[in-house]
Order: sequence, then structure tokens, then C-alpha cells
Amino acid sequence: MPLRTYKDKAPLVGENSYIDESSILVGDVELGKDVSIWPLVAARGDVNYIKIGARTNIQDGTVLHVSRISNANPLGFPLVIGADVTVGHKCMLHGCTLGDRILVGMGTVIMDGVIIEDDVFIGAGTLVPPNKTLKSGFLYKGNPMKQARPLKESEILFLKQSAINYVELKNEYLADLKL
Repeated sequence: MPLRTYKDKAPLVGENSYIDESSILVGDVELGKDVSIWPLVAARGDVNYIKIGARTNIQDGTVLHVSRISNANPLGFPLVIGADVTVGHKCMLHGCTLGDRILVGMGTVIMDGVIIEDDVFIGAGTLVPPNKTLKSGFLYKGNPMKQARPLKESEILFLKQSAINYVELKNEYLADLKL
């Protein structure tokens, strides 16, 4: 697996998780059960920690990073991603906190100190500036991000289904590796 220790901290991989061989996880990175890390993902938990919840999928080309602990910011900004989250292709998540059942559209950038509550849909190409809070139950989109509208019931259900779809795909990949 593409795991690298940094300053005596090694990534922890949850049960039945999948990490593509072209990805790299460095340092203080923890994956929950059934997480999938797809090709060319870079997760660097070197100056703070990264924690990813169960059944979350991080898609191709995404960069996950953190902000350093300092006198001005004694906790720094770790990266915490909840359960059942879908992070689309080529996103940048930096020192932010995501709740559960979130879809982050392709090419989205989420910056330090952002808090995203549960059940949120973020449109492709969105820029979420530092220290914003995205409230539960809404679609957000744009550069910079704006709250667009409340989510429909079908969209809220899709958030969980998207995670389930990727757990199933991940299981197919793991089965192929065992052949």
C-alpha cells in the first residue's frame, strides 16, 4: 500500500478500505471502515492530522492537507471528513471539517477553518473561502460559494446512495486484488 511514515506517525487504514496504488498517504492519516481512496490522491498529515470517516470515498486527483499548529493558531487546522462523504475528482480540501452525507463536486476547493454541516451538496468548481460555515440541507455553488437553495428530499437520499455506490465499487476492486 502507498503509505509513508512521517516523524513516527504512520497512516492507519480501517477494515475493508481500499487505497489505489498510485495514491499516497503520509503521516497522521486515519481511514475509517470501508473508505476508498482512488487514483492519484495525495493525503499529507504531516503538520496536523487527517481523519476520514466510514464509507467515505476520495476520488481521483484530490489533494488532502492541513495547516500547521502555531502561536497564532494553537490547534492549527486538521482535516476531518465525516462518514458517507463523496469527494469528487480533483478537489482540494485544506484544513476543514466536513460532517456526514456530503457530496463535494469535482474541482471544488475548500479552505482552512471551513465547517460543513451534515447533508450538504456542493456544486462542481465551487470555492469555499476560509472560516465559512455551510448549513445543513442546502446546495452551495459558485466562486466564491453562495447558498443556492434547499436540497430536495431526493437529493438528500442521493447523498447516502452515492457513498453506498462507492463502497460497492471499492468491494469489486478489492475482490479483483484477491484473485
